[in-house]
Amino acid sequence: MTYDGKTAVDLPPQTRTTDQLEITKIAVGPMDNNAYLLRCRATGRSLLIDAANDSERLLALTGVNLDGVLTTHSHLDHWLALEPVVSASGATTYASSEEAGEISIPTDVILADGDELVLGDVTLQIVGLAGHRAHYTDHICMSLAVVHRDTDGATHAFTGDSLFPGGIGNTCEDPAAYSTLLNDVTSKIFGRLPDDTWVYPGHGWDTTLGIERPQLQDWLRPGW
Repeated sequence: MTYDGKTAVDLPPQTRTTDQLEITKIAVGPMDNNAYLLRCRATGRSLLIDAANDSERLLALTGVNLDGVLTTHSHLDHWLALEPVVSASGATTYASSEEAGEISIPTDVILADGDELVLGDVTLQIVGLAGHRAHYTDHICMSLAVVHRDTDGATHAFTGDSLFPGGIGNTCEDPAAYSTLLNDVTSKIFGRLPDDTWVYPGHGWDTTLGIERPQLQDWLRPGW
């Protein structure tokens, strides 16, 4: 099967292979969440991005030798399977400082904007994007995105619920949070990464920055 990122809960996972990584996408749960397994091809070290739901399917995908689980943000649908996956695998857990306090499973390693996460021979860049989860708190919290620049020249961005095809992932009518997230996504994602960057969102199909960039001006006018 050729990877196109068009997964759904009733479809099998899709896998693509880069010079450094094997990337597998699977959709799970009633909210059609995406989970991504990143495996270093040289060492076999592995990281799951968002243990969202359906631990049996995730463990069938990852196996019990999973090394880490990164939770992009603390909305419940993104970590419902975290406890059974970690219990079975002993994986190290990662989250941002603000989001970790809202996740019932302890976070082993706190990550912040600009950090690096080493996965075998691969170095992943951590990008903090604020604004998606503001409506559940009294301040704007920091979600995590993961960026990988492969030695084959391709760039991959795992954006959680901060960037989707057609817009940013602010789900509330909160102009301040929307503006914050749009500014972060514009400066830290669109401003730093090339148009051929492949975007892996927290729900739904994949996209690229080149497809989304022409719409940025429209996103400035959300229509409150």
